[in-house]
Amino acid sequence: MRKLAVIALAFFAGGCTEHAPGAGPADAGGTLVISTTADPGTLFPPLVISVQAKQITEQIYDYLADVGPDLDTRNEKGFRLGLSDRWRWSGDSLTLAFHVNPRAKWHDGRDVTARDVQFTFALNKNPALGGRMGTELANIDSVTVTDSLTAVFWFRARSPTQFLDAAAQLLILPAHQLEKIPVDSLREGAPPPIGTGRFRLRKWDKGASVEIIADTSNFRGRARLDRVIWSVAPEFTTAVTRLFSGDADLFDALRPENLQQLARYRNVRTILLPGMDYAFLRFNLRDPTNKARPHPLFGDRDLRRAITMAVNRGTLVRSVLDTFALVPVGPIVRAYPTTDPRGAQLPFDSARASRLLDSLGWVRRGVDGMRAKNGRELAFTLIIPTSSMNRIRMGPLLQEQLRRMGIRVQLEQLEASTEGDREARGAFDAALGGWTMSSSPDGMKGAWSSQGIGKNGVNYGSYSNPRFDALLDSALRADPTQAREKFAKALAVINEDAPAIWLYEPRKILGVHRRIRTTEMRPDAWWFDLADWYIPRSERLLRDRIPLVR
Repeated sequence: MRKLAVIALAFFAGGCTEHAPGAGPADAGGTLVISTTADPGTLFPPLVISVQAKQITEQIYDYLADVGPDLDTRNEKGFRLGLSDRWRWSGDSLTLAFHVNPRAKWHDGRDVTARDVQFTFALNKNPALGGRMGTELANIDSVTVTDSLTAVFWFRARSPTQFLDAAAQLLILPAHQLEKIPVDSLREGAPPPIGTGRFRLRKWDKGASVEIIADTSNFRGRARLDRVIWSVAPEFTTAVTRLFSGDADLFDALRPENLQQLARYRNVRTILLPGMDYAFLRFNLRDPTNKARPHPLFGDRDLRRAITMAVNRGTLVRSVLDTFALVPVGPIVRAYPTTDPRGAQLPFDSARASRLLDSLGWVRRGVDGMRAKNGRELAFTLIIPTSSMNRIRMGPLLQEQLRRMGIRVQLEQLEASTEGDREARGAFDAALGGWTMSSSPDGMKGAWSSQGIGKNGVNYGSYSNPRFDALLDSALRADPTQAREKFAKALAVINEDAPAIWLYEPRKILGVHRRIRTTEMRPDAWWFDLADWYIPRSERLLRDRIPLVR
């Protein structure tokens, strides 16, 4: 392990991002190939849930303004201009007017207007669509238009997240393309995207690749790359091999053991970013066969607590991720200034877990020592997506730890879309899940609060506690000086309820071909400035010379 850490430090020391702000038009061009383990699923922003879809749609569409690289979501002065070139608050801070850049055009040549902003908000709030931004938009009452370029957001109450919610939660959509299409049809399948971003969609071969190309007449300037291709390889080994072989230029999910391999590939450098992901074992609190009933096992809070205390998370993290991950303090990451790293889940305590299981009637039986109650063995199935090598490796380790406690766990590996569908339908006992946090911790509401339960939410385990909901809402609305304490109180409640076991919070390790010149990366989005990446003309490959075809 020590040798691996030394190798890693050597790579990270030489793997900082490169930037050449003086590079001119002669450096525009080339193709970036990104190796990834999953298809985006959808490129329709209101329904995006995968990180691959987020990476792509944020190149095709624009926010009114976007969070800056310092990840300060409460200081609007640090936001980067998007479709809006300026904004103005009302005296009572309950309305916010955005002025649309008059030079902004859709990829089909039509002008962008304030009506597009109004339409985007209304569509995302339409319950018939079932968009993913319901909780983030809850404080916005409406959007009105005062002239062709001015859209006004009306808020229900003052909040520290007002600017973020209005400016950087919604990728603006073209009303002229979508407003006459029935909402049900959009949910089933939206038309090919027409955006305003510095890239436009060229081709999507579902399950295989997505290609975007530079929008050569974009109002913010042509992207410096000609094209970016996401090449899909569902198997992790295949995906990382594409980077090593030179078939891909970037892979954003390297594992610690890959660093030893990288020592043999001098053309690849590594970049280490703060972690914005966390993984967890999610319990389903509702009966998979009848959601009106609690789960026959995990509807019992004390049983969930006992299982949580039976799992040694520190050992799991060291076994799978060495020193490149931490045990989370809850459903949040340490990158946020509001996260108190001193917070903690229920501790690992096998003796206490055993006593609690005995008191619940789950006692050891038979020669194998498995626990049972009223003739039923304490057993459940744990589903795992094949797209995550970390979770695949952690599954058997969890299985063994719980076997020692007398709990039988059946592992079921599923292709990522199948596993996601099972979770969304509530057709599971437990799942090894992962979540990528955005620039603000407000995503916790959709993932773990009562608002996230239902067919359009992502609280697939149906965890609900009004006290957690209230404390989380208070934390999200708190002044920065009080937010950390309030988040700690909310996390204490959900940790005591144990709707999940928070397993690991990894650092992001990117492998990037040395010919790729990157720019500053935001902790939650390495692709933040992708349009300004470039490849020096002298280092381009044959694929970089393919003519740019719209």
